[in-house]
Amino acid sequence: MVGFSAWFWNERFWLPHNVTWADLKNTDGAEYPQAADLYFAFPLAIGIFFVRLAFERFIAKPCALTLRIQANGPRRAQPNAILEKVFTSITKSPDEKRLEGLSKQLDWDVRKIQRWFRHRRNQDKPSTLTKFCESMWRLAFYFYIFFYGVRFLWKAPWFWDTRHCWYNYPYQQLVFDMYYYYIMELSFYWSLMFSQFTDIKRKDFLIMFLHHLATVGLITFSYVNNMVRVGTLVMCLHDASDFLLEAAKLANYAKYQRLCDTLFVMFGFVFVSSRLGIYPFWILNTTLFESWEIIGPYPSWWVFNILLLLLQVLHAIWSYLIIRIAYKAVVKGKVSKDDRSDIESSSDDEDSMTNGTKLHHYSPCKGATNANGTNGHLTTGTWVGDH
Repeated sequence: MVGFSAWFWNERFWLPHNVTWADLKNTDGAEYPQAADLYFAFPLAIGIFFVRLAFERFIAKPCALTLRIQANGPRRAQPNAILEKVFTSITKSPDEKRLEGLSKQLDWDVRKIQRWFRHRRNQDKPSTLTKFCESMWRLAFYFYIFFYGVRFLWKAPWFWDTRHCWYNYPYQQLVFDMYYYYIMELSFYWSLMFSQFTDIKRKDFLIMFLHHLATVGLITFSYVNNMVRVGTLVMCLHDASDFLLEAAKLANYAKYQRLCDTLFVMFGFVFVSSRLGIYPFWILNTTLFESWEIIGPYPSWWVFNILLLLLQVLHAIWSYLIIRIAYKAVVKGKVSKDDRSDIESSSDDEDSMTNGTKLHHYSPCKGATNANGTNGHLTTGTWVGDH
């Protein structure tokens, strides 16, 4: 264990040449980030989770009821022992051959059986009230942490001149506001990793779990080797569009369609402009070029920049798919079905569609409804989103 610790905390990997961990030990005159500081994120994450439960019960739920959002879930399928047995034995919808057999056995129309399976799949899904409360909590936190970050960074010299991220590096002292910002972001994403097992289950559960894990890793990595200044810039930039997306989802749940559309357009504009404009020309410029000039590269510098470059690739993919959704909205007036929807469509009108083709009239919030934040993911042209 001692050997592993010595290997993992190798100074030649983590720190620039001629810098040791001993040089960064806290003294009476200076405080630097310490890896042990991050242990506090675990109890704080649990605390955030309980704050969330209280927020959803005493604030979000009354707001939802005021907006006449009911706790009723999707339409329940009528009890049927034969269909229930088939439903529990398969993972997908029954194929055409099995549908025909069930139709003869029950003397039901095939479309009626398909509708039963759709309702049965949906009945265990969460209600709109549950989704509203979850999104309102995310909105509250994202709004708070983004504007806290802006308020803090507004007074920071590296916000106005990114070269200050590297002057005198790594001997850059840690102030309380910076530590608070970091520990709150880290604790929130730890809480998301915990709560993901109790939240609304979505098809991209594993992807989002890995995403939260990667986010926690990047925050931890930048804290340990004291790249905290540039880390605050990265966090603030990625938080910029999160609260807009959650606000759009809330408007959609409350059936304020025009407001939902407006907020979603604002989200798309902020997301694309920040991820394809500000991020490469502000963040990557300083981490790749300004840092090279001022401190020079070393092993963890390479790892950090490779991770940030991979993030830029994802930004480009997500932005492309958001733009494609917007293009379909404006030019074609329709978007494809959301493959990650919390609640599958249960409209009887779908049964009148021929050849199984389903084209939804455009509503930006059909995509926004199923997002999990800025650092989200997009599949088949539909936003399925969260950093």
